[in-house]
Amino acid sequence: MKFFLDNWTLIAVAFAAGAMLVWPAVTRGAQGGTLSPSAAVMLMNREKAVVVDVCEADEFAAGHVVDARNIPLGQLEERLASEVKHRDNPLILVCATGARSGRAVAIAKKLGYEKAQSMAGGLGAWKSANLPLEKS
Repeated sequence: MKFFLDNWTLIAVAFAAGAMLVWPAVTRGAQGGTLSPSAAVMLMNREKAVVVDVCEADEFAAGHVVDARNIPLGQLEERLASEVKHRDNPLILVCATGARSGRAVAIAKKLGYEKAQSMAGGLGAWKSANLPLEKS
């Protein structure tokens, strides 16, 4: 007990550091990175969600979600406002694995798309769920 009383600041710093390490995992759901393919389909059908694929053009041509729009991640900030007019509608961002679309959510939210979400697992999860693909 004497150790804890003598080193309370050290213990407080260790606790704070641990909390900061855990915080991103706790808040990830609030940032919109856990949308399943089936939940994405429901958003598309019920709330007229817009799907934006942030893959490069060659990846998009190889296969993408039906009716998705292609805006590569590097061009998202410049083109999103002209491609998706209604910022109140849900926005589903997709890429091959979910990594790029996670970054795209932050960009979209910065531009005012508060209902932007990333599909967890990306196009791989979409394929695993046996949902239809479109090729261009």
